[in-house]
Amino acid sequence: MLEKLLITGAAGALGKMIRPRLQKIAKSLRVSDLHEFALNGDHEELMIGDLVDTEFMNRLLQDCDGVVHLGGISIEQPFEPILQANVIGIHNLYQAAKKAGQPRILFASSNHAIGYHSVSERLDALSPIMPDGFYGVSKVFGEAMASMYFNKEGQETAIVRIGSCFPEPKDHRMLSTWFSPDDFISLIEMVFKVETLGCPIIYGASNNDEGWWDNSKTESLGWRPKDNAEEFRAKLDATIPKPAPDDIATLNQGGSFAAAPLMTK
Repeated sequence: MLEKLLITGAAGALGKMIRPRLQKIAKSLRVSDLHEFALNGDHEELMIGDLVDTEFMNRLLQDCDGVVHLGGISIEQPFEPILQANVIGIHNLYQAAKKAGQPRILFASSNHAIGYHSVSERLDALSPIMPDGFYGVSKVFGEAMASMYFNKEGQETAIVRIGSCFPEPKDHRMLSTWFSPDDFISLIEMVFKVETLGCPIIYGASNNDEGWWDNSKTESLGWRPKDNAEEFRAKLDATIPKPAPDDIATLNQGGSFAAAPLMTK
């Protein structure tokens, strides 16, 4: 069990969902975001600050022996805010981690790093990057930063290309991309338990019948997702219209991110 696990972006939807379930992984949680938010108990320690503030990041990483990095902008935006939060911010994270003794990191990358691949393709960790917007580009940058710090400095990181992490799928696309909270928690547990991690690319998705992603190259880590979006198909069919088969959002793995125009303002 870790002594202190840092969760950045802890006030976001994903952070709120997983934080109550991380006590079995760490004795205490240091939780951080841009603005003050309610804590879940005495085991959580709050630190408010910005990823672009290097002095804050140095304080934030101090005494932590693990990091789940959810912080930054999580939707498509123009380049300038993406640059600050997701590019400069990830650089500051790795600089601070080096000064803090290189705690192991789980970096929340995204399926939008490969969002322009066709849904007819099955991808693995070696598939070419094809980002579907500035957000996806920033995740590619983060993956490259993790790889460089591993090869040059020995910093271990699990690069997790998260699909769609919700209690249940919200649309038909998520029959392929859904990542159950249970499966995400089991992945976090594995990342901080396995003896040797390295710097693997792992697709954050459950064991979906219609999944697009192949994690066979990281099977040696011992993580096996158990849930399957298929159990929600009938509910989705009954409540949500099926998307048009010739829509760009249907044809590309990035969905609406791939279909959206470039956000320049």
